[in-house]
Amino acid sequence: MLNLRRPLLTKGLKISAIKYTRGLSGVAQSEPAQPEIKTSVPGPKTKALLKDLSSLQQADSVQLFADYDKCFGNYFVDADGNTFLDAFTQISSIPIGYNHPELLKAFNEEHALRSLINRPALGVFPGSDWPQKLRSVLMEVAPSGLNGVATMMCGSCSNENAFKTVFMWYRKKERCGKIDFTEEEMTSCMDNRPPGAPKLSILSFKGAFHGRTFGALSTTRSKPIHKLDCPAFDWPVAPFPRYKYPLEENQRENDKEDERCLEQVADVIENYKKKANPVAGVIVEPIQSEGGDHEASPAFFQKLQKICNQNGVALIVDEVQTGCGPTGRMWCYQHFDLPSPPDVVTFSKKMLTGGFYFNVETKPSHPYRVFNTWMGDPGKLILLEKVLNVIKNEKLLENVNETGTVLKCGLHELEKEFPNLVNSVRGRGTFLAFNSCTTECRDKINADLKKNGVLGGVCGEFAIRLRPALVFRKKHAEIYLDILRKTLKAI
Repeated sequence: MLNLRRPLLTKGLKISAIKYTRGLSGVAQSEPAQPEIKTSVPGPKTKALLKDLSSLQQADSVQLFADYDKCFGNYFVDADGNTFLDAFTQISSIPIGYNHPELLKAFNEEHALRSLINRPALGVFPGSDWPQKLRSVLMEVAPSGLNGVATMMCGSCSNENAFKTVFMWYRKKERCGKIDFTEEEMTSCMDNRPPGAPKLSILSFKGAFHGRTFGALSTTRSKPIHKLDCPAFDWPVAPFPRYKYPLEENQRENDKEDERCLEQVADVIENYKKKANPVAGVIVEPIQSEGGDHEASPAFFQKLQKICNQNGVALIVDEVQTGCGPTGRMWCYQHFDLPSPPDVVTFSKKMLTGGFYFNVETKPSHPYRVFNTWMGDPGKLILLEKVLNVIKNEKLLENVNETGTVLKCGLHELEKEFPNLVNSVRGRGTFLAFNSCTTECRDKINADLKKNGVLGGVCGEFAIRLRPALVFRKKHAEIYLDILRKTLKAI
């Protein structure tokens, strides 16, 4: 058990650092032993840079400017020279820490460098090694039972093109497998009318976040600011479970919450069928992230999949945040013991490239239907290959589970010590969150953590979320917990 009452780890801390490496500059680099705050947060250089950037664009979302030459491992160094333990990692998108030596040398080999600089239009002129690269990198970690993959640029466009794939699959079923189009379909689609532009929908959940591009935005339900002023499709929404914690003390109520939500999913699918706007796909996050780190039970997901199968609806699992190991499994849905794989699994962030897995039997029958100029980036697969090798060689999924246990146990102890400030500790692996009593209190805790040298993130109304890299070890967990305790004690 962690001793959470010991003094804050500050000067003189004796913690072994990650072994240093020499990057492209030849300068030795090693992970700091602890955070170090030298100025106010944000500091004067950051404020000046923000003023400069704001003269060019809307930049009010910017928190800090980084010195990425100095960031290393689990530590983020800002423009003012302040060093932070990073438990947020670029919104959950840094898989193995900053400036990992394996990634720094990824393009030392000439063929890799040429693949990077001659960025091809992959849908038209892929490199001769592209099929092999897809098989040896992305298909090596593909969800079991899915034998196809399409690469994309980001999480939003991964979801967008997953929707398109599902709609095309659904319409092909309605045509009894025919792949030719009628003249009426081809003409009407150009005027955005049925039958060429059919009335079909994607069901998502309250609190969901699936992206900010136009189609994805109609499935995003986390915050009004994302959606205001943008026209939206008539696509349905259903409630996602909101559990009471601790889970073991509220199982009966949480089981009822599962049933309540699932009943409404089935009702919504039936109602949209009656209003001639049938649901072709259901998209769901294994853990709702931006919306507040809400989780659901394996039983919920098993029954959700059953409802989809009964109604001929595709199940799309959005693993943009949860994919590539932060929950202790390569894919979070693997915790749910589904009897068969989801129909589509989307990914991005820690996977470095965007994209989605599917079964090739459901791929569009015609070219250019799921297509854009770049269709991803070969350079990202070169980096991802290095990342996956590090995950395997350093047994990072095991590390995530071990570190996650330390973090979660420590958070539960703080929950007992500060019940007026911390509650509802939850999550899997190091993909964790806790709530505070009010939004204002939550925001103060997060801001004070930053002043004390820890970067974290907020989500939903009350939650602080942890999104560390896979190389976040037990020693980093102890530093995080010590600083969090100091922060809570001062409120």
